[in-house]
This record gives sequence, structure tokens and C-alpha cells, in this order.
Amino acid sequence: MARLILQEPGEVCTNSDVSEHVLVGPDDDAELQAVLSWLNSHPTAHLYTEAIRNSIDYVLDGGRTGRFDLKSPDVHPGERASVGAKLEYEVLRVFSLPKTKPLDTLIAGAPVDIKATIGNNWSIPTEAHCQLCICTQIQLKKNRHRSWLVRTHRSWLYRGAGNKDGKRGLAVDARNNWSVPLYDWADLPVNPLRHLSDEEAAQVLAEKPGQVKRLLMMFRFLEGHIIPRNVILTVGAGRDDPMRRARQARDEAVKEGLTILCGDWVDSRSEAAARGIALGAGEWIALRDETAGEDR
Repeated sequence: MARLILQEPGEVCTNSDVSEHVLVGPDDDAELQAVLSWLNSHPTAHLYTEAIRNSIDYVLDGGRTGRFDLKSPDVHPGERASVGAKLEYEVLRVFSLPKTKPLDTLIAGAPVDIKATIGNNWSIPTEAHCQLCICTQIQLKKNRHRSWLVRTHRSWLYRGAGNKDGKRGLAVDARNNWSVPLYDWADLPVNPLRHLSDEEAAQVLAEKPGQVKRLLMMFRFLEGHIIPRNVILTVGAGRDDPMRRARQARDEAVKEGLTILCGDWVDSRSEAAARGIALGAGEWIALRDETAGEDR
């Protein structure tokens, strides 16, 4: 297959059915530089990590389905692909950006489209051709993500009519040469349930015994791991009040010398901090303490 030859900055954007204009590289693109400056004033990698994690949790819907791994055969490929659609709204939320038309939002007064892929390319819709896009790549197997800011000139998209909606992919050379990396590879938090063996996961997510005993098993298996609230909901999927059952498991854990801390409580946050652990709201952790039963 012949290699795609792209027009370069300074040449005319000819891959268009509408109008021709001069291609502009990122250094000479005033709108791109304004958006980049705005994004660089925020902890972009951290906020994107939060947005992606929330999007994955939303798609898995663990509190109703008991699922905790997006790569599981129980997750339909279409559901995995929908992470990108949910991410658009999560990005708007974490950055406090407005939802606008014709693209997704306005940043520093410039229209910007928000795209994401769990593969190797993005589907750029016709309304975003020659516009600014934030393109995010999520690698599920390696639990990481990265993002670029790029003006998706039509001349920098793959040739042809695209899919039935006119969406076309961004050429690799355009991404490599004329996009601006927003941050290098950033780690995605791994759902703690993925650290369980198959046998342990089967026990923790079984129909029986009840929630308290299964949550206690989970805390025992995942001793030392920070456990977000959504993990508690996943273990108690479809059952009544899993958070109340987690508090009951906390009392039971004391009997076997296991201290369970929750970031919603001041005393727990203080105890975690004394052990060098930053425990946020809604986060739990089980720690072995041989004197816990006597102290309490």
C-alpha cells in the first residue's frame, strides 16, 4: 500500500469539498496556542485520569452488574467503545467547561471537539474537520492514557469519504508532526478487584454468603489496597445498602485483628495519615494490626 503523502503547513488544504485555506502548524495557530495555554494552567493529566476512570466505572455499572474489568468477555465491544462518548461529558465536568455547538465546548473562546479511542485512531466528524480537537488514546491492557491537541485539517485526515457519517481518521504523520502532546503516558487506576485471583473473585462476588462476609473476605484478600466506593457497590451489586454492610464488616474485622479505615471519617483519615496513607472521601483500606482487637 502506498504511503499517504500529506500537505504541510504553508500549503493549501485541498482535501476539502467546501473551501480551501492555508494549513497552519501548531506554533502559528493562535487559537491552538490559546487553548494550549488554558489547558496547561490546569492539572490536565490528573483531571483526564479522573474523567476516564469515571467513564469506565459508568460503562461497567458495577453496582448493578457486578462487573469490574472493561476487558472482560462480559463487556460487549460496543460498551467498551462507548467509553469515549461518556468521556466527553466527564471532561466537561472535571474542567468545568460548557457544552456548546457545533463542537463539544469552548476553551479560551475557541471551539474544541473532544475525542477518545481505546484503539489507535479517532473518528473525526465532518463538523470537526479543520477544527481543534483534543484526542485521547486509552490503552486498557497497559492501564494508561495520553492526549494531544491538534487542528484536524482535512488534508491531515485519511482520504476517502470516511464512514457512513463522513467521519475520517487522523493520519499518523499528522499526529506525530503537527499535534501538541498535552501530557505523556499517565497511569489509570486499576480496580482493586482485578488484583484478586479468579478463585478469590468468584468467592467475593458469589450469591452467598451474605454481603458482610463477602466484604470481609474482600478486605482480607485486598489488605493494604485503597478501595474506592464503587468497589463496595460492585461486591454488593443488586443488594440493599452495601455501604451499611461495609460498616458492619468493619466491626467484624476487628475480631481478627484487621483495622478497616474509611476516608469519610475523621478518625480514619487521621489514623491512615499516621501510617503514611492519604485516604480520600469514599475510600477504604484494610490494615493488619495485631493490637486492633485489644485497643477496640
